[in-house]
Amino acid sequence: MIQAAQVASKFTLFTHHAKTFPNLVTALRNSMLRIGQFNNEKTAEEQVVQVLNFDIHLTKDFRGKRYVERVTECIPVEEKNEYTFDHRKEKTLEGKFDKFFDNATRYFEKVTDKKLYEYRNILEYVDGEYIITNPITEKNIKEMKLNMDETDVEEFDKFIQRHWENKVPVSATAGETKTRRGRHPKSEQI
Repeated sequence: MIQAAQVASKFTLFTHHAKTFPNLVTALRNSMLRIGQFNNEKTAEEQVVQVLNFDIHLTKDFRGKRYVERVTECIPVEEKNEYTFDHRKEKTLEGKFDKFFDNATRYFEKVTDKKLYEYRNILEYVDGEYIITNPITEKNIKEMKLNMDETDVEEFDKFIQRHWENKVPVSATAGETKTRRGRHPKSEQI
C-alpha cells in the first residue's frame, strides 16, 4: 500500500483499526519492517509519513451509529540545518565551548530522537456537531487546488476564508497560474 501510494496514484484509500494517528503510523511502520521491506525503523516511518496526508477516523457510538470522529492531517517535518557558526564570533574559550555544545546537542537530538512528523486535527465531532479546528497546511491546500476546476477553487477559497481567516498564508489562497490537474471545466454543448 505504501509503495503504491508513493508512485502510482493521485491518492490512496485504505482502512485501518488504529485508535490514534501515532498508532496508525507505528502500525504501518511495523508492518513494513515485519515483511522485510525495511530494516531501519526511522527509514520505514519516514516512508509512511510521506504518504499519509490525511486520516479520516470513523468510530461507532454505543447505539451502533458510525460517524467521522476526526480528520487529521499528517505534516512531515522537513530536515533543516539548524547548526550555528556563532562560535567564531566568541572571544572566550568558554563561549566557544557553549556554542559547540549547543551544536552537539542539536546533532544528537537529530540522530537519536528525530521528529519525523507532526499531526493536527482539521475537523472534530464534538457534542453532536462538527467543528473546524485547525487550518490545512499551505502545501496541502495548493495540492488540493491543483485537482479542482475554477469554480471549486473559488468555493474552497471561500471555505478557507470563512473558517480560517488569517490562519492560512496568503500565498496558499492567492490565484494560481500553474496548470491544474483533474477534471476540466464543464462546458455546454451547442
